[in-house]
Amino acid sequence: MGVRQRPAKKLNKKTTKKVAKKATKKIAKKAAKKTTKKTDKNKALKKAIKKTAKKVVALPGLGHEVHLFNSIVELIRITSAEIPNDIQKVILEALAAEEKNTTAEYAMNIIKANIELAKKKSQPICQDTGTVLFYISHPANFDQIKFTKIVHKAILASTKKGYLRQNSVDSLTGENPGTNLGPGHPDLHFHQHTKNTVEIKLMLKGGGCENVGAQYSLPNNELGAGRDLDGVRKVILDAVQKAQGKGCGPGVLGITIGGDRGAGYVYSKEQLLRKLDDKNSNKVLADLEKDIVETSNKLGIGPMGFGGKTTLLGCKIGALNRLPASFFVSISYMCWAYRRQGIQLKADNSIQKWLY
Repeated sequence: MGVRQRPAKKLNKKTTKKVAKKATKKIAKKAAKKTTKKTDKNKALKKAIKKTAKKVVALPGLGHEVHLFNSIVELIRITSAEIPNDIQKVILEALAAEEKNTTAEYAMNIIKANIELAKKKSQPICQDTGTVLFYISHPANFDQIKFTKIVHKAILASTKKGYLRQNSVDSLTGENPGTNLGPGHPDLHFHQHTKNTVEIKLMLKGGGCENVGAQYSLPNNELGAGRDLDGVRKVILDAVQKAQGKGCGPGVLGITIGGDRGAGYVYSKEQLLRKLDDKNSNKVLADLEKDIVETSNKLGIGPMGFGGKTTLLGCKIGALNRLPASFFVSISYMCWAYRRQGIQLKADNSIQKWLY
């Protein structure tokens, strides 16, 4: 006898709908889980890429050394050949202020022509391409040793290309290897900051303007300068008077009130990294900066010491803590050929933007 099969249960419309809904929910849940996993995976990947990008900036890798080398060479070329806009603006204003058909106006016109010709030909503004000073702001884990090696290569290349004169000599023998490399040259200053970017500022400081820098210890009985801001003012104006247009005036002063002898000079040069049109956040120093420029321009020394209305283009002052026993005023002078520029790097160490 054959086995009788049970007839299939007939589903009504309501049950069919319920089963279909349940199945759809199950499939949707599975799909959602899969999508979430994929999204999480994408998020993790993006995070990893972002982290890697940060590391690339913080630590120049082998794959980006060429970009870094090229960026530094281009920074040197532009710094040597082109005056930043903030400086050129003040120079043109000074030219307009000089009396017509005077030696001062003639000198300022030569300066203007020099600036235009150097930029057009992409050649050094001055034959003395000066001491090469780098100021590097970087995040944590930045490889300073590797960076320095790449800078040295860029200095060699820039010297061969003529962006820099063979300018650095051995102090004991007077020998010039023609490389612009040696103890203390180039001069690199590293500063860690909280940003994820690397910023490189470069200053080319000629020997003529370096020679008229000065450092005073207060009180200075000869000048009647005491240990106060009036005393500081007196010694700064004395330095301007003694320069008498030497150091390729009109120039700009970078000044430190306080610090020790070494720190004072270093910080006074860092003041020269400020833009000429900025305003000191300290009102007392802002007023002193303005007063020094206005008073100096009434001394009649003028461009190159030929007489005229433009002795100084600007003055930037900073202050450092000092010991009670010491009161130094350190003055760095920058000539009209104010060669200062800076770049911010992309993640691959190519140039993202110019800072001046």
